[in-house]
Amino acid sequence: MTWANPEWFNALWLLPIPLLFYLWRYFTKKTPSVTFSSLADFGNIRGNWRVWLLSLTPLLTIAGLALVIISMARPQLENTVVERRAEGIDIMLILDISTSMKAEDLKPNRFEAAKTVAKDFIDRRLSDRIGLAVFQKKSFTVVPPTLDYGLVKKLIDEIEMGLIEDGTAIGMGIATGVNRLRDSRAESKVIILLTDGQNNAGEIDPVTAADLAATYEIKIYTIGAGTRGMAPYPVYDAVFGKRYQNIAVDIDEDMLTEIARKTGGEYFRATDTQSLEQIYERIDALETTEIDELIYTDYRDLYPSYLFPGVLLLILAYVVDRSLLRVELA
Repeated sequence: MTWANPEWFNALWLLPIPLLFYLWRYFTKKTPSVTFSSLADFGNIRGNWRVWLLSLTPLLTIAGLALVIISMARPQLENTVVERRAEGIDIMLILDISTSMKAEDLKPNRFEAAKTVAKDFIDRRLSDRIGLAVFQKKSFTVVPPTLDYGLVKKLIDEIEMGLIEDGTAIGMGIATGVNRLRDSRAESKVIILLTDGQNNAGEIDPVTAADLAATYEIKIYTIGAGTRGMAPYPVYDAVFGKRYQNIAVDIDEDMLTEIARKTGGEYFRATDTQSLEQIYERIDALETTEIDELIYTDYRDLYPSYLFPGVLLLILAYVVDRSLLRVELA
């Protein structure tokens, strides 16, 4: 509920005036008197209906005036309808699931950090279709672009390394994403590719795949995940259990930069989990969804619900005071 003229509420401060008027009239009114020698026998005499109406009259007046004042403030019921039209973006997340993603320079490791940040990215999107593909030595689609964000995040949680033969087929990952987006009619088509190594498998060269993406006007953001230098990598054996050995971080940044440049995207380097989060936030800001909103507001006046009862109470107070309580002296 809203109020069109809320300034009328200030008039509520005047409501004590009728009460003061009734009190003044009561105490100053001259009435006939009779002298009695003792009032002891009058203690048990009950007052009649006129006594009750006498105290009720000022309350009726104040309640009536209060309702009239509220009606003057014009209470309204607001009904707002928002018509939203969004120009969505089709996005394919391409994730490297090779065993090198077990390295723990990102916490808890590259693989888990990439999944967590990807889900956070999905939560920030609105009206965009998002799909997921993964690659090792080969590439396959986990889920095509969809508005069912809950499904995409559930499947991200279920991804495991070792689903296919180990390797890093970056070109195949890009090709899979292009295949899913090439027939899209979205205003913008985007691939976000995350890897921690160099292309060493697959039948398609990554730069050639980028040329294909550019042909279909698909923009590619590439992310190199891994610290600079050496990274701790967990190793398991029957004697010592879990232990760590340092492995060299060897990301082909020149190739990833060229892929992004050819398609109008950008290359980012994530050396820790925090920087990876910032990269996805940066991509989220770059790829904004245009939303047009038309707002229709309808107001329904509710003042009659207060005005009519208020007037009736004032009329009732007047009738009671001027007729039922009026005493004619002979």
